[in-house]
Amino acid sequence: MSGHSKWATTKHKKAVIDARRGKMFAKLIKNIEVAARMGGGDPGGNPTLYDAIQKAKKSSVPNDNIDRAVKRGSGAETGGADYQTIMYEGYGPSGVAMLIECLTDNKNRAAMEVRTAMTRNGGSLADPGSVSFLFNRKGVVIVPVAQEGRTVSEDDILEATLDAGADDVNDLGESFEVVSEPTDLVAVRTALQAAGIDYDSAEASFVPDMQVELDESGAGKMFRLVEALEDLDDVQNVYANYDVSDEVMEALDAS
Repeated sequence: MSGHSKWATTKHKKAVIDARRGKMFAKLIKNIEVAARMGGGDPGGNPTLYDAIQKAKKSSVPNDNIDRAVKRGSGAETGGADYQTIMYEGYGPSGVAMLIECLTDNKNRAAMEVRTAMTRNGGSLADPGSVSFLFNRKGVVIVPVAQEGRTVSEDDILEATLDAGADDVNDLGESFEVVSEPTDLVAVRTALQAAGIDYDSAEASFVPDMQVELDESGAGKMFRLVEALEDLDDVQNVYANYDVSDEVMEALDAS
């Protein structure tokens, strides 16, 4: 029986991973559709669309799905939904400030689902402007350390991007985060490409001014809340100003 139950567990885990992957694909495709609607269907003349396509390709979204999303967004093919961007503000466990970015074709559904996920997981929604002042809009490029045939260092990235407008390079362990003003995002990404440095994603993001250090209990609650929000179809991104030390992460992984 142990083999059977093990298989059941494995099957369940695979189902969860497949479901997550399906949700991720849907969100990446939605991004492409909206980018094409806003700036046209030519990635060469629409940097936001170019970056949305690159991110989808990095995540193994099939090319057919990408092409159809571009066509729907640009109006070359019918069937695109009218998505609106809505930003919700709130607080998570331990007073963590949160911005929840939704792309939705139904504002009422999005609001209800976000509110429910927040209240069920120790969070609460706040009035517009309550926490957004704690975040700055920035361009963020994620660069993996391990690249084809070599390892990229912080110096490599700084050398390639400083003149292009990079403000900061943060070591995330297996990758680097290159932060710039949103207006310099394309220049930074282009400079990396020119230097032969591969990147995982390049997009405008919200970066917190200050961070709240979480203990094991707080971090566990926070991760559950973020997961519940990211599971919602309308939620595109979750930004929060928490920080978790390596020791706390190891303790959570072990438990």
